[in-house]
Amino acid sequence: MRILAVKRDEKLSPNSVEKDRMMLQESVDCLGGAAAMIAEMQLTADENADVYVSMARLPQTLELLKRKEDEGKIVVNSAYGVARCERGWLSRALQAQGIPVPPADGDDGYWLKRADMAAQCKGDVVYCKSRKDLAEQQATFAMRGVTDWVVQAHVPGDLVKFYAVRGGFFRYYYPGDDGISKFGDEKMNGKAQHYAFDEAQLQAVAAAVSMLTGVEVYGGDAIITASGAFYLIDFNDWPSFSRCREEAARAVGKLIMDKINKKYEQI
Repeated sequence: MRILAVKRDEKLSPNSVEKDRMMLQESVDCLGGAAAMIAEMQLTADENADVYVSMARLPQTLELLKRKEDEGKIVVNSAYGVARCERGWLSRALQAQGIPVPPADGDDGYWLKRADMAAQCKGDVVYCKSRKDLAEQQATFAMRGVTDWVVQAHVPGDLVKFYAVRGGFFRYYYPGDDGISKFGDEKMNGKAQHYAFDEAQLQAVAAAVSMLTGVEVYGGDAIITASGAFYLIDFNDWPSFSRCREEAARAVGKLIMDKINKKYEQI
């Protein structure tokens, strides 16, 4: 059996290149055999593996991996699922499913987020304190060639980052406590107050989005308000799991081994 690990392109892994590589490496190490690792731009249609352990996000790479899935190969995360994590599609789908997300309007400012693909730099997700600032930032996006975006009202409260692997693994952390940050946007919500909330419900909502997208290794961000309500503000395919990498890698390894065993039991 040939296992191929596909690294995420560096431009789609801002400030996390090494963290993502380590997570991918530790995940395939848990499969118990040697696995080749390539950059996603190196993947070609001629590549032939039985299992693709992939953090890829580039559209052309996802198209190749979709073909591999259609051929019956095991691909984690599913390329079809990763494509559904595009922020514009996901925003519309979450609202249609009644998932708690921030409204488009509010009294505490706005977040303008690139919607056509994952953030590549700090300028792809920006806070705007007023409608006037929002219009100016939208014009800046357009000048950069970014014409697909999502607008969310800023929600005051505790920012929580969660990490999950389908099958039961779920952890959450307060970045305001440990200071780990990709772009520093977490500072907008200030020091965590640790408001009480229904942790099982957050896990259930995250799992529902996992099923909606078809992504099995995932993470995201939520805001917990003083009343205990929460709003999902981001959902990502395969984060770096930097706060819980070893444990998460074992969960990913088990997920993939279960898929392998199930497939070969049916042969």
